[in-house]
Amino acid sequence: MSDQTTAAPAVDQMPLNKLERQNSLEKQLQLRPEEQDLKNRHILLDTTAAPALQARQAELERQRITDNLKKGLSRRPEKDELVEKNILSDSKAAPALQEKQRELNKHMRANSLEKQLQNRPKPEDLVKEGILNVDGNAIKDN
Repeated sequence: MSDQTTAAPAVDQMPLNKLERQNSLEKQLQLRPEEQDLKNRHILLDTTAAPALQARQAELERQRITDNLKKGLSRRPEKDELVEKNILSDSKAAPALQEKQRELNKHMRANSLEKQLQNRPKPEDLVKEGILNVDGNAIKDN
């Protein structure tokens, strides 16, 4: 590699006259963002509190949010309760695989049901065994 040094761009050292400075300031003030825009971008605080109290106000707001989160978490149901209500699955599989596991279980149940329906006895067999009447109604035991 060669020993090249990059020269810094030359800074204009010429003093601005009063009119140029005023024009420059006016131009910058015209480009200045609106107060509401600065508040929306969280650069300015959106508060009416005195500047001396703004830090304390922000601290209190943060503490209020922390307290609300703690209260909400303390009322959160336990995992066992969520599993009982079928809100949470009782799967030991990794979360990324749980959806595939549910799909597999669903297909396995469907296949099992299909197999059981194929092995279902015919109505004639049920009539021979005395489970159904000839008209297709079940025989009632008294």
